[in-house]
Amino acid sequence: MRMALEEANIAAENDEVPVGAVITLENKIISKSHNKSISTLDPTAHAEINCIRDAAKKINNYRINGAILYVTLEPCAMCLSAITQARLKKVYFGAFDKKTGACGSCFNLFKAQCFNHSIEIEGGLMEKECSEVLRNFFTLRRL
Repeated sequence: MRMALEEANIAAENDEVPVGAVITLENKIISKSHNKSISTLDPTAHAEINCIRDAAKKINNYRINGAILYVTLEPCAMCLSAITQARLKKVYFGAFDKKTGACGSCFNLFKAQCFNHSIEIEGGLMEKECSEVLRNFFTLRRL
């Protein structure tokens, strides 16, 4: 999660919403990224999506079976759907997102019975640090 926080700080330095993500496979980091929606003019360029795209290319497979995602903010519905499609094994997230969180804060999309793949999800990992990065970013933008 510390590396995901580093990615979140890179996003903030680039005037992006500070969310970072890291994917590991077999205890090795295979991908890391951060939000790039603003700079790329791409609403799908969330940290998780960027990380999944990169990891899939690196392993030459659109399924990333057994991989673990660490992300600083609770995934939204779009990202959780991509995580499911990529067949990630587990997601650890830091801060809870009461506005768009799809892992329990707004709704529990991961508990939907319509998916043929289930994901283990654990929230609140380094929650204080992850929340602080977001809070500082938005405080500065409102000045």
